Amino acid sequence: MEALAARGATVAIVDRDADRAKALATSIGGDRAFAAPADVADGAAMSAVIDGAASRGPLRVAVACAGVGWAARTVDKDGKPHDLDLFRKVIDVNLVGTFNVLRLAAAAMAKATPLPDGQRGVIIGTASVAAFEGQIGQVAYSASKGAVVAMTLPAARDLAKVGVRVMTIAPGTFDTPMLAALPEEARKSLAAAIPNPSRLGDPTEYARLALSIVDNAYLNGTVIRIDGALRMAPK
Repeated sequence: MEALAARGATVAIVDRDADRAKALATSIGGDRAFAAPADVADGAAMSAVIDGAASRGPLRVAVACAGVGWAARTVDKDGKPHDLDLFRKVIDVNLVGTFNVLRLAAAAMAKATPLPDGQRGVIIGTASVAAFEGQIGQVAYSASKGAVVAMTLPAARDLAKVGVRVMTIAPGTFDTPMLAALPEEARKSLAAAIPNPSRLGDPTEYARLALSIVDNAYLNGTVIRIDGALRMAPK
């Protein structure tokens, strides 16, 4: 969001945590950002967010990166099957939430005046390298992210006639708040598994890739890994 605002965009920061969304909007400052508390999987709430964003100017970029993940085996060591509600929750946030943003943002972009090259906007989803090399305990997470990968091309084909592009970024192991809670030794172990550069990814590197996708109109309907050549081991 900061990277887009720095380029002159007005950004809507969507988060279930209203205080966190407001804090980020305040840190960006001025009239470049506003908080929009909502659950990405809530159709009515996200429709209101998209309408609010479009009322401030044509919607040109949407980045869907909300996600959750819990470790659970298909059958655990005691013979207990994976919790079905937990599986549904991961799918609901990671997949349904991403599609909800995609469908609503695309509808808003389709109504906007096209740019001189005929383009109206770009939607960027967030998958994970776990979509390709899911680890033990990641069956729900990998299923959700694999589906985000799978819908990228058909969505891009669906939206070609209205000049809306669809891309997906598949990050590796990034230094996010989720990983910040891990012990330092665990963080070092994760970093050591990445071939080059042998460190956790920086969120600004994701942001720079997203900006490159926005800038390059010939990027469409595909997935870009950003992972330092990491290929996940079984565990």
